[in-house]
Amino acid sequence: MSINYPKKIKQAPVYDVAKRTPLERAAKLSSALNNNVLLKREDLQPIFSFKLRGAYNKIIHLSTDQQQCGVIAASAGNHAQGVALAAQRLNIPATIVMPRTTPAIKVDAVNQLGAKVILHGDMYDAAYQHAVLVAQEQQLTFIHPYDDPDVIAGQGTVGMEILEQHPENIDAIFVPVGGGGLIAGIAAYVKHVRPSIKIIGVEPSDAACMQQALLNKKRIILDEVGIFADGVAVKQVGKEPFRIASEFVDDVITVSSDEICAAIMDIFDDTRSINEPAGALAVAGLKKYLETENTHNQTLVAISSGANMNFDRLRYIAERAELGEQREAVFGVTIPEKPGSFHQFCHALGDRSITEFNYRFSDSSQAQVFVGVQLSKGKTEKQALFQQLQNEGYEFTDMSDNEMAKLHIRYMIGGHTKSANEHLYRFEFPERPGALSQFLSTIGNVWNISLFHYRNHGAAYGRVLMGIQVEQNEQETLHQFLTKLNYPYKEETDNPAYRQFLREA
Repeated sequence: MSINYPKKIKQAPVYDVAKRTPLERAAKLSSALNNNVLLKREDLQPIFSFKLRGAYNKIIHLSTDQQQCGVIAASAGNHAQGVALAAQRLNIPATIVMPRTTPAIKVDAVNQLGAKVILHGDMYDAAYQHAVLVAQEQQLTFIHPYDDPDVIAGQGTVGMEILEQHPENIDAIFVPVGGGGLIAGIAAYVKHVRPSIKIIGVEPSDAACMQQALLNKKRIILDEVGIFADGVAVKQVGKEPFRIASEFVDDVITVSSDEICAAIMDIFDDTRSINEPAGALAVAGLKKYLETENTHNQTLVAISSGANMNFDRLRYIAERAELGEQREAVFGVTIPEKPGSFHQFCHALGDRSITEFNYRFSDSSQAQVFVGVQLSKGKTEKQALFQQLQNEGYEFTDMSDNEMAKLHIRYMIGGHTKSANEHLYRFEFPERPGALSQFLSTIGNVWNISLFHYRNHGAAYGRVLMGIQVEQNEQETLHQFLTKLNYPYKEETDNPAYRQFLREA
């Protein structure tokens, strides 16, 4: 039997806990993009996210016996708080299973809402499996974050509010996508009431489970997902959200981490609020859409979906926002090692502001410099700058899109290694007390570590750049060992940033 989602959405009693959030015009974004940009401010909900809508709608529809036995959920953030708040309002017991890597600020928020917290596993998948097990053992009702009709209907009230708040023409609504509950609810309602409105999903380029599912016409499981936008880091879209999206979603756009950082800055400039990465996805997608469509004077809505940001992530986001906005270029350049060469190179840069200038003596003939330059005209100015450098005889490598260079090299002022058997790898590992020491001891007991760089970005995962000395006949053994570690990794030995700054030719 088909589900009448428009009716379920209209009848969802989410306003027992949720606010009817404002739909605000983003004046600066609208002016910069030559379109009328409206932000649906779900970051203003009591838990700073839309998630409480679906959680409450699911729990309120449980039987009296189910409510009295209690509910359980697995989540590292916003869904956890949504379930905890809904349970608190209904005076029923709630248990939340969270990965051990969950930042303390989110664990504390759930505790303060009266839920019992169980920390289990390093990733969501392990927490989810444990929650299902506990639900069976204790006869608790599991509240799924997105693959449930009542959850989808609760999230769909966001779409209902948008149409009520803006009865005039709307050309497109941009929706962040993780498991798909929010876009499914919005699409099911909006396409029923005003089918001419485009529904466009936005995903991180390294966690595009909905885009891949729609392209392949079936749900697929991604091998791995990026963890920057942790609120949407999902390997497989939900079954019911996929069914709805297949019928009603017009397109799905993917964006990079830098583009997300730029969108966080855009939202701050207009609202003075700081969205989490997943919360700014829709704005990032809206901007990317306009780059290719080149439309003007349209009315476009973006869901500002969440603001549960760890304060210590702001430094990283600020660093990357300029790159995402294409207001900074970073590159490596070779200059002569002789008096006056620095001055001559700076002269070649013109009157542009230098944001970064990293140098270490290499040899008596030439120097390798890592440079950041502020741009006021985006891509066109970068192209003009590089053309000017080329005309003046400089050898350079554009590293504006080189993830290793941006994460690690720009913070490392070292020398070139003479080790012929050094191989370079970039790792991600769960960030918890003792994790770095455990990671090092596991690697270091087998092979010699010749380079190491680590930065804590305030996220659930740490990022490491590591040089490992390994003979050629041991390389296959090393790769087998690294695979068994079960940490995402990528070899960077051929990365031009490594070749230019850290390794002798």
